[in-house]
Amino acid sequence: MKRLFDAAVAAVTLVLFCVPMALIAFTVRITSPGPALYWSKRVGQGNQLFLMPKFRTMRTDTPVVATHLLGDAARHLTPIGGFLRKSSLDELPQLWSILVGDMSLVGPRPALFNQDDLITARTKEGVHQLRPGLTGWAQVNGRDELEIPIKVAFDVEYQLRQSFLFDLRILMLTVIKVIRAKGVAH
Repeated sequence: MKRLFDAAVAAVTLVLFCVPMALIAFTVRITSPGPALYWSKRVGQGNQLFLMPKFRTMRTDTPVVATHLLGDAARHLTPIGGFLRKSSLDELPQLWSILVGDMSLVGPRPALFNQDDLITARTKEGVHQLRPGLTGWAQVNGRDELEIPIKVAFDVEYQLRQSFLFDLRILMLTVIKVIRAKGVAH
């Protein structure tokens, strides 16, 4: 049921947002050199790697590490990168990952391939068996502000409480967080 819901919502949303997504892609391309999409190597269900698309918000010469490890992340942003991140519009291409089954609408956010501490903690708790999500329980409880042990604790809580109604609650809370742009560090 969850997979069917994910695919249906992703397909409809991709159709509804195809024009805004084309405009965002065009704007990314004309405001900085490089491709409109950035394909990030992420850790998926069962710790399998997959490529996750996002609108590119960083310059092409930015090191491939979690944003909080960059030191001065703002200097790596493209001219519209800050806006795309704050508004979460950079996440829209992930609807493709949901459609093809690499991600779900709701689940733990997929770790970068080199976030060994997060991957290890999730594996230890069994959270790695969940399909990663566009949003999740940790996302609506702090987003970028959470330390890894707290993020994993929220992921474990989600694993224990997951249900269709809980997913709907998380999706509604996500919309509120995105509108308020709360919890976005960079």
